[in-house]
Amino acid sequence: MLKTLTLKTNNRDQMIDITQQVQSFVLENGIQEGAVVVYCPHTTAGITINENADPDVKKDMIRRFDEVYPWHHDLDRHMEGNTAAHLKASTVGASQFVIVHNGRLLLGTWQGIYFCEFDGPRTRTFHIKIT
Repeated sequence: MLKTLTLKTNNRDQMIDITQQVQSFVLENGIQEGAVVVYCPHTTAGITINENADPDVKKDMIRRFDEVYPWHHDLDRHMEGNTAAHLKASTVGASQFVIVHNGRLLLGTWQGIYFCEFDGPRTRTFHIKIT
């Protein structure tokens, strides 16, 4: 079972909670036990799992990514000028694997699944695959 979803990002850097979309797909398909893979097919965006209780975590992560990977760097050679976005996406990763148990995503109390935009705003897709 595979589902492809589309979302629109509003900022250059943005973390969008997609946990409910993933959980809904599990429920729609009646999956009680197994796993899901959430995959981002873009080189300047990614998927991560992190805290979803305090919105400051997302703000802090984006700020710290910008500190580590500044948008403008004199030595960057990539002609599109978005080397920082590629570095951030590689750091986050393209996918996450989540266990499903008793029909629920087996996430920690404070965890959520995030689509991470690093070169927006754009229209993006991500895939959910049940195994």
